[in-house]
Amino acid sequence: MKNISRRQFVVTLGASAAAVAGLGLVGCGGSSSSSSDSKLQTIKDRGKLKCGVKKDVVGYGLLDTATGKYEGLEIDLCYMVAAKVFDVSYEEAKDQDLCEFTDVTPKTRGPLIDNDTLDLICATYTITDKRKEDWDFTDPYRTDHVGILIKKGSMSTMADLDGKHIGVSQGSTTKDLVLQMLEDNNIAATPVFDEYPDYPSINSALDAGQIDAFAMDRSTLKTYTTDDKELLQPEIEFGAQDYGIATKKGCDFSEVTEEVVKEVTSNGWIDEEVSAWGLL
Repeated sequence: MKNISRRQFVVTLGASAAAVAGLGLVGCGGSSSSSSDSKLQTIKDRGKLKCGVKKDVVGYGLLDTATGKYEGLEIDLCYMVAAKVFDVSYEEAKDQDLCEFTDVTPKTRGPLIDNDTLDLICATYTITDKRKEDWDFTDPYRTDHVGILIKKGSMSTMADLDGKHIGVSQGSTTKDLVLQMLEDNNIAATPVFDEYPDYPSINSALDAGQIDAFAMDRSTLKTYTTDDKELLQPEIEFGAQDYGIATKKGCDFSEVTEEVVKEVTSNGWIDEEVSAWGLL
């Protein structure tokens, strides 16, 4: 073996130790830059859980403009995650304000996870195989279904949709899900679908009589359900939408969210929340 000086030995040993240490710093996404690569530890050090939620979906995520507070099942679920992270009770998580909420849209939710602006998304986010390629998802904490909102008394069965105009969101799969439902139930109806850029536009069209029905996830339709509107044959469930908590791909924090979802779906907590918030 070739002789080396003590100085050379120390330098070589230090470099090797640094390389080994670097292997232990990989936390999310396979990067290795600092100990803060542990997403879970970053959240603990920060003392706040940054959550992406909805601000306009009644029963799931709604911002009370009078109080500036968010409320709903998904808001409560975020506090359950915070309780697990910071090892406190659910009540303590709420009292200590351990969640910081940001409202998200379909365009912003993914990027805000990727750039670490947010730690999780809990915003009626449907789990799909395609999305699971880019982000981690928990098991479903709630399965929603597509519904058809109509003016009360205007129709009584799905067969009445024949020739009627149904408002749907542009680029959504709702049209296909409605057609599949009609086929699966052997219902002889051929509705007309009108696409709109957003939900308020569809709702306004229904109010104005420009369309006969509004089709979307029931969680969204809940927001637009009033005394003069109702779901058409709500007993017909179709177009299942599994909602999960999304986190950064490959992140150590993902295990925590999965653990919480498993707990709340097995111990009856979610069922109590569904009842408490009057979800469809």
